[in-house]
Amino acid sequence: MAAGARPSAASASSTTRPQLSASGGRLTGTQLAEIYGWNKSNVSRLENGKQTPTPDDLRMWVDACGQSETYDELLAKLRGFESHIRSWRRQLAAGHRPVQDAHDEAQANSAVLRAWESSWIVGVLQTPDYARAVLTRSAELHKSPRDTEDAVRSRMKRQELLYSGGRRYHIILWEPVLRALICPPSALAVQLDRLTGVIGMDTVELGRFLLNDRYGMGCLFSSRAEDPSPW
Repeated sequence: MAAGARPSAASASSTTRPQLSASGGRLTGTQLAEIYGWNKSNVSRLENGKQTPTPDDLRMWVDACGQSETYDELLAKLRGFESHIRSWRRQLAAGHRPVQDAHDEAQANSAVLRAWESSWIVGVLQTPDYARAVLTRSAELHKSPRDTEDAVRSRMKRQELLYSGGRRYHIILWEPVLRALICPPSALAVQLDRLTGVIGMDTVELGRFLLNDRYGMGCLFSSRAEDPSPW
């Protein structure tokens, strides 16, 4: 998971959710709800990752699916996600600015930084408007204090490291990141233009993992064409 990644009920639920199947065939959400007298909407929320299951939910679910032997493994995964979520919420208790400041310090003290991002452009390459959209959504999701403008300023300050020398960034983006409208189209256009601005920089290597690439990494652009690395 990339630095600053956001754990969610969706990721917890998808990992801890046993398949809705039984020895006699597929078990539907409606049938599962009927077995335990649950509201069908609760089953739907669990299936679609909009609600994180409790240990009791998990026990009843695996029993109904005839997969009781998977309970201990799934419970361990659930507890791991819950711990991760609590940790992230504690970090955000004072807002996003302190988290961004911590990232600034960590990168300033590093010589080589590597990042893989499948959700959005990495922070060190973001424009102010793009960063504002990302941080606003995060504050809404986690119900954290709204210090968006301070957080944006801190994230923008991090970009000074791109020009100060003494460190190298190796960054891989998944292709849909370049198309995801997590901000207005006009802001995305400016953000993509910003990415082209790193061409020729000796501190950054940027690659793209193609959506339909099953075997390797498709090159987006690199500041050093002679570099033998796969991206």
